[in-house]
Amino acid sequence: MPGQSEEKPSISIVERDQSGTVTAEYRQESQKIAKVQQAIQNDSLQAFSSSIAGLLSSRAVLQAVGFEDSNASSTAAILLSILQSSIGRVATILFAHRLGSSLEPECKRFRFAADIFNDSALIFDCLSPIFPKSVRVMVLCTAGTLRALCGVAGGGSKAQLSVHFAKWGNVAELNAKDSSQETVISLIGMLAGSLVISSITSKTASWVTMLLLIAIHLWTNYRAVKAVTMVTLNRQRANLVISTFVEKGTVLTPKDVARQERIFERDGVLRWSNGAIVGWAVIGTKLSSIIASTSGSGERMSLVKIAKACPTEQYLLWFGGKLRDIRVCICLESGCTPAAQLRAWMHGLMSAKLLSDRRSQAITDEDALQALIDAKHKIDGIFDGFLTGLAEAGWNAEDPQLETSSGYRYEWTKP
Repeated sequence: MPGQSEEKPSISIVERDQSGTVTAEYRQESQKIAKVQQAIQNDSLQAFSSSIAGLLSSRAVLQAVGFEDSNASSTAAILLSILQSSIGRVATILFAHRLGSSLEPECKRFRFAADIFNDSALIFDCLSPIFPKSVRVMVLCTAGTLRALCGVAGGGSKAQLSVHFAKWGNVAELNAKDSSQETVISLIGMLAGSLVISSITSKTASWVTMLLLIAIHLWTNYRAVKAVTMVTLNRQRANLVISTFVEKGTVLTPKDVARQERIFERDGVLRWSNGAIVGWAVIGTKLSSIIASTSGSGERMSLVKIAKACPTEQYLLWFGGKLRDIRVCICLESGCTPAAQLRAWMHGLMSAKLLSDRRSQAITDEDALQALIDAKHKIDGIFDGFLTGLAEAGWNAEDPQLETSSGYRYEWTKP
């Protein structure tokens, strides 16, 4: 209409790649289109530095097995390789058996731990030439064991991270492209490394270069792992989200939690939103862990009383060991739903918080039972809103990752 200025067209579009990462943002004001953000991330630097460091360690290994020694035997070198491979495979089996169930819920921790294992193996390789032959074998076998641990931790955690990044379900394509990228970077690193190892011959220069490359490798990998925003709730993320919701009534988003969570967190710790440790917990444990607990008088806690503290729930909860240690044992019923598992962890965390506030006083079995009852009453009033808040914040509550070992389930039977 006359006398009125025309409204300037304005639009903003965010562009993401198949992993969900923002690659660019476009804004149009009037007739101009501006590309205001570009954030394409890659891990080329860490792979490049790792390739060169690997060449330096390979040279040290050749020196250790006697490549420059005219008295060295090729048979001895082969036997050493067989010994390294054998010990590494045994370590792979034991590590996968002991921590295999932890790789999925703690994928960020084990992804970074894999880099530490690998870089530690490089250091052992470089140390091997300075030891006598009898000790050198043990040093090289230790390096082989660390590489085996790297393979299990890196392979298992990478599988989970691939599923996380494949937002469009294209896991195979993502892995293929990631492998191709690593191959290209490794090839460039080998070409650059050939120049490095030919120009660096002194031990001091080799060690300085090696430590610098390892520092770059670990720093870039730490930044990369820290930047990953998981949408599933493991124990640490559940602690942050639940305690913040109880304190403030708001649900943290996955990005908020990613900024706060630790790469290496203590196993089974119950930590409140302010960082204070209020206790310890294990979920999916055997029923014997709670019925075997004794009170101060030496009498076993009644299973009936424990069940009454969690009526209509798909779990049983009690404290193992001494009450002052606040070690929560959560037993899950057969067919326990994902929501019930989150509820059980919330119940354990809030009960531990109530008992933690009374640590200055003597804690009795009755105090522990009352803490369970009080926590349940509060959960009854807030849990539905909590689940709604999780969905609105972007969390995947249908895939709780609270168990880090092979769990157990119980069933009610008629007497």
